[in-house]
Formats: sequence, C-alpha cells, structure tokens
Amino acid sequence: MKLRLNLFIVALLSLGLLSATASERRIDFTEFTLDNGLHVILHEDNTTPNVVVNIMYHVGAKNEFRDLTGFAHFFEHLMFEGSEHIGRGEFAEIVEQAGGSLNAYTSFDVTNYFVLLPSNQLELGLWLESERLLHPVIDSIGIATQKDVVTEEMKQSRDNRPYGRIMTETIKRAFTVHPYQSDVLGKDEHIRNATYEDIASFHDMFYVPNNAVLVVSGDIDREEARVLVEKYFGDIPKGGHAIYRPDVVEPGRTEELRDTVYDNIQLPALIQAYPIPAQGTEDYYALRMLGSLLSQGQSSRLYRKMVVEEQSALMVQAMPLGLEDPGLHMIMSIPNMGVEPHTLEAMIDTELEKVRNEMISEEELQKLRNQVESRMVNDNTTIARRAMNLANYHLLYGDANLINTEIDRYMAVTRDDILHVAQQYLHEDNRVVLYYLPETR
Repeated sequence: MKLRLNLFIVALLSLGLLSATASERRIDFTEFTLDNGLHVILHEDNTTPNVVVNIMYHVGAKNEFRDLTGFAHFFEHLMFEGSEHIGRGEFAEIVEQAGGSLNAYTSFDVTNYFVLLPSNQLELGLWLESERLLHPVIDSIGIATQKDVVTEEMKQSRDNRPYGRIMTETIKRAFTVHPYQSDVLGKDEHIRNATYEDIASFHDMFYVPNNAVLVVSGDIDREEARVLVEKYFGDIPKGGHAIYRPDVVEPGRTEELRDTVYDNIQLPALIQAYPIPAQGTEDYYALRMLGSLLSQGQSSRLYRKMVVEEQSALMVQAMPLGLEDPGLHMIMSIPNMGVEPHTLEAMIDTELEKVRNEMISEEELQKLRNQVESRMVNDNTTIARRAMNLANYHLLYGDANLINTEIDRYMAVTRDDILHVAQQYLHEDNRVVLYYLPETR
C-alpha cells in the first residue's frame, strides 16, 4: 500500500497536480560589500537553531601555474593548521566543542570553507573564519605536515584507486593550453618541491577579502549579524596584489582524438568528452538537460538501452562538467562482463545520432523540467547548501539571486534548443575518446 501511495504521489507531481516548486520556495537574503572588498550575503532562516558561516574564495585549480599545480587544494588543508590565536590543529576541536561541524572543498574554480554551529555561537564562527583569513600560521611545520597529507590523498583517492585517474587522463587530453588540463589534486612533485616563498606568494594573492564572499545563513538577526561581520572582517586589509585570472582560450578541436590508458582495474571503461560552453550560458542549460535525457534515471535513453534492455553496460553516465570557463560534456560507461568497449561506443554513438537528428518529445521535455525542479528544490533544503549556492552564484555568475531565478533559465529551454546543442557540440570531430583498459599481466 505504501509503495502504491508513493507511486501515486510521483504521478501527481509529474502531472503538475501536486507540487512544491522552486519558485514557491523563494530564498530571501541581503548583501553588501565591505570597504576591503569582501562581499557579504546574509540569509535568515529561523526554523532551526543553527547557523552556517561559509566563506568561498575565487581560487581553484585553474588559477595555478603549470609548474605549481595542486596549490589551491593544498591551501584547503593548510588553512586548518591554525592562526596566531588558534593553536595548531585546534580549529576543528574548537568547533566540535561548541557543538558544530566543519568542512571544505576545492574545485577547478573555487575553494570553499564552512562551519555549522548552534546559532548562539555565531560570533565564534565569524571569529574563527576571520582569524584564518587575517592571521593564518604558514610555517615549516604546517607546510611539511600538509605536504604529507595532500600527497597521501593523491595516492588514496586518485593514483592507487581503481578508475581514480579517469578524470585526470581525460582532461589532460581534452585541454591543450587551458589550466583545466591539470586536475584539482595536481602533481605530487609540484607539492613536494614547493618552497615557502611559492606558498606564501599564493596565499598573499588569493586569500584576501576582495577575492572572497562570506555567507551567513540560518537562525540569525540580519542587523546583528551585519554588526558582527563588520566587527570581525571590516578591518582586514584589502589584498595588495593583482589577482591572477587566466585568460587562455582553449582552441576549438577540429578532429577526434583517440587514446588508450592502462590501469590496475578489472573491467574496462569508455569515456567520451566533448567541449561545451561555460556554465551559465544558454547552451549550457540545454546541455545539462540533454545529459539528463541520456542518463538520469532508469528510464533515460542510454541507461534504458544499454543497462536495462541490452544489459551490455554496468553503468553509463552523461554529465556536463560545468565550469567558469568552457568545460566538457563527458559520457562514461563500464561494460558488462564479456562486452568490449567498442560495443558500448557504437551504442552511445547511435543514441547521440538520434538526438542530433530527431526532436525529443513534449513528454520527454516535461519530464526533464520535472527533474530539474525536483533537483533544485532538494539542492536548497539545508542552510549549508543554501550558503554554498549563494556564494557560488555570486562568485561565478555575479548574481546571487540566481538561487531563486536560475530555474527559469532551465524552464526556458525548448526542444529546439536541445536539438541545437546536440548538433552543435556532440559530434565526433571535436571529441576525445578514451579507452581505459586493464593492465596486461
């Protein structure tokens, strides 16, 4: 009975008869910029007694130099070492003793830190983040410690992990001149050989208030929060260096690149990567929906054909790698036992040929819109996710209110748009095809 009820609710949602739409869940916020250039966003939600202090820096793997890769991720770790007023390794301990939690991540474009605390500890959270912005301890002990941590992470999460180098091997072939050709973790030797001067220079350029956005989200009073923000961040000096923003334009690919990589894996994998425009562009939204059409859910075209009907693949996934600069649309699949990768390639190419030549149906478009709406509602259910999304929209799109309006860009995508992007971007003479095969013993 419960299963039938759930299926009935899903059916009503898909028909638009029962909904909790993204537009009905408007997220209110205020924003301002301090004299030192720090952009601040305050989002008040008093439904639970918690608060998030989130600070995002506009620095990722693409801001690194070719012989100094992995620095953005290295700093994600180094910034937890402590400050002039926080002992080494005490940052997490202070947060946990206050009943909170914390985390951070690095991408190709940004580095993000957040602290989740009881709302009566808001001032503590602001002090902690201002401390490691203004007074971080960057010394030989912390550098040596984090070099060991980061290079070990390279081994465990990438180099010695099955399929761990798929992204690395793909992007270094897909990008020939753009810094995206280096993955976020970077190269072991670049971290190992980095000098104190290299590291201090990176910090002084990027870890400055005018290269960041601070979001305070949750059970706050906006006016009180603004006073506290100005108290802890207002006197931090603006950065004194020009911030490096690569202006390299990746040249268009005019012929297919095919290659083979061998790794310590049991089953082969097939990767296709197609250049696509930057996130936030009209074509990007259509490509994102096209990716969902191909592989999101068991009824998607590639999954239904390759995994369910033919049982030739264990998995298949089509996903745009949305980046601040033009990125990639990647299709990855792993064959079932006894199935060769070229069989999967032929099946994928057949489905891509269909979307290049045939308009999708109105029913499929409505399904894609329903999926987008569900995803965007779910993506903003917690104050932590809202804080990160507000920061990301401001830094990479220049418009924090996209947290409320980006769904309109998806809803504006038409069947013609999806046909157009399939024809414009997913064709053989601009792609990278990678066969990822088990090592021969």
